[in-house]
Amino acid sequence: MADVHDGRLVIGTRRYSSWSLRGWLAVRLAGLNVVDQVVPLRGGGQTFELREISPNGLVPYLEHKEARIWESLAICEYCAEISPALWPENRLARAWARSISAQMHGGFPALRQALPMNLGRRMRPRADGLSEDVQADIAALLDVWERTLDAFSGQGPYLFGPEMGIADAMFAPIATRFYSYGVELTDATQAYSNAVRAHPLMKEWARLAEAEPQAWQLERYESLS
Repeated sequence: MADVHDGRLVIGTRRYSSWSLRGWLAVRLAGLNVVDQVVPLRGGGQTFELREISPNGLVPYLEHKEARIWESLAICEYCAEISPALWPENRLARAWARSISAQMHGGFPALRQALPMNLGRRMRPRADGLSEDVQADIAALLDVWERTLDAFSGQGPYLFGPEMGIADAMFAPIATRFYSYGVELTDATQAYSNAVRAHPLMKEWARLAEAEPQAWQLERYESLS
């Protein structure tokens, strides 16, 4: 008998799609019984078939029990309705978690453009260096991590304690970027980044990314200096 699912999560190429990773982590952390549908990305907004699937023409896109949700942060909030523990229980911590998650969703553009997610790249800094804008984004992001860890992590290892939550899901692609491009971190942020990458779901995502067809790889990312 075929497995019966409650819907689908449409994602892009796992090797590159940071927004897909965020939505996928939230869905898996919440335990939603949906099947993954992977659409190979062409980059530069050229994956035209997504316009026939997703209301905004982008990934991730979730269908679950007749609900349709797009945009990573909206998917995270939907998942938290089903699994409230994805946000911190404490009101003040929850407010902080929502704020830094929204900050990640809309911020750090120089970092994201200069250091695109590529899970096939390992500890190789940009040969042409990092611009002042990128360095400023990195410093600001690490400051967010440091202040959050200091105030809310307790025994950790995640931003708000012993379990991965939405805030960690929102920053998870950054942990992969810092590793891929050999970005130097402080002791505390390096430990946090390592913990995120070592999470079983992150390892599963990496394994699935490694198994993707080589034909899905994009020269624009693979040849980046």
